[in-house]
Amino acid sequence: MRGNDVIVRTGSKWLSFIIIMFSFFIFMSGHNNPGGGFIGGLMAAGALVLVAVAFGTKVLYRLLPLNYRLVTAAGLLIAVLTGVGSFIFDVPFLTHTFGIYHLPILGETELATATLFDLGVYLTVVGVTMTIILTIGEDV
Repeated sequence: MRGNDVIVRTGSKWLSFIIIMFSFFIFMSGHNNPGGGFIGGLMAAGALVLVAVAFGTKVLYRLLPLNYRLVTAAGLLIAVLTGVGSFIFDVPFLTHTFGIYHLPILGETELATATLFDLGVYLTVVGVTMTIILTIGEDV
């Protein structure tokens, strides 16, 4: 029993795009400023839930045909591997490093291993949140 609410559907198209872009910004600035993978992941999951509420879960699965449990597993794997990777350099678990590199289009850019860890957290949070919300939504 889904109504044809034009305002919600039109608004959700724009809002979900804006939320996803801001989520990416929060994710990328997380190792130097407030933000990071957890908050960025929650915002991205919120945007996906907004699409699911406005258009239904079938449309969401057509747009992003993902198994969110696998997204969770991939995020956990990335987070753990960044921690274990520090053992290669004989430093304590989860020790991070950074460097400033010249990239062709971006110029002088700081690359940090904390960003890889945040990517793992981001994917884990999106996967867990979407799995929980979509499972609850299927029961209703």
